[in-house]
Amino acid sequence: MTHFVPLDIATDRCKGCELCIGACPHHVLALDESVVNALGYHPVTLTDPDECTSCVICARVCPDTVFTVYARPKADVS
Repeated sequence: MTHFVPLDIATDRCKGCELCIGACPHHVLALDESVVNALGYHPVTLTDPDECTSCVICARVCPDTVFTVYARPKADVS
């Protein structure tokens, strides 16, 4: 079974501005200081997928539209 990941981050376009990090109400985004993308920046990374609620605030504040946000699957209530 694959683990659900609520965000797809286009790290190749991220300029590391940190707007999303400051806006995230659950504090699950951080700069990945172990990586430098082709633009020369440390891109953002999702640190805790289980705590992300897919609220889309990160996507709304991002000037480079690096986020694709996925809704969590509904729990099977059968």
